[in-house]
Amino acid sequence: MTLSTTHGDYNLFLVGLSYLISVCGSFTALRLAGQLRRSTDRDRWTWLGLSALAMGGVAIWSMHFIAMLAFDAGMPVSYDIAVTLLSLAIAIAVTGLGLWLAGSDEMDLRRLAGGGVLMGLGVAGMHYTGMAAMRMNMTLEYDRFLFGLSIVIAVVASTVALWLAFRLERTWHLVGSALVMGVAVCGMHYTGMAAAIFGKVDHPVAIDPAAISPELLAYSIFLVSLVVLSGGLVMVGNRQEYESLA
Repeated sequence: MTLSTTHGDYNLFLVGLSYLISVCGSFTALRLAGQLRRSTDRDRWTWLGLSALAMGGVAIWSMHFIAMLAFDAGMPVSYDIAVTLLSLAIAIAVTGLGLWLAGSDEMDLRRLAGGGVLMGLGVAGMHYTGMAAMRMNMTLEYDRFLFGLSIVIAVVASTVALWLAFRLERTWHLVGSALVMGVAVCGMHYTGMAAAIFGKVDHPVAIDPAAISPELLAYSIFLVSLVVLSGGLVMVGNRQEYESLA
């Protein structure tokens, strides 16, 4: 006997919060990545690292974790710390590579496609590694069609977001790109959740629920993420002000 994720409940406020942090993280990451072509080789790595942290660590990882906390499967769930940290590393490393490929030189179709694929795979890789970190008294399998569809959504939307970000440089273009990237991350996540099939285990074991409430943890992640993103935007603003005075 199996239970699909449709039998769980979502905290809709946290769902909205997950999309908001994804959009904010994407906007900050794309603003930071926009400095790549204006930087020297030494500074370029700094901007790339910051943009990868904003995209992979906030727009993708924080969104995923808040969205997971928004889902109530009706059972205690804990998370393996090592696997959770691995999912964070995957998100930062792979999306950083995608941003570098798409934004370090003049945009062409090959770079755009490569960056979009890497970014999409970073989103998907982070999600399914994060899902593997779940510890609960249920088995976890996936519907193959929805699993594949979630990856296609991530790759296509990521490619569109990168095209908007590096071909169009006005602020409202970046806002549009961030909104699209938010759709990529959230669309991939919730499609992946719809693909999840939870089954009963033969020998249940005791699972310690988190000592902190899911809502409080989600709000804490959101606030910390906003602080990190604000710091990134301040750095971009200071650089632009310096260049205008130089």
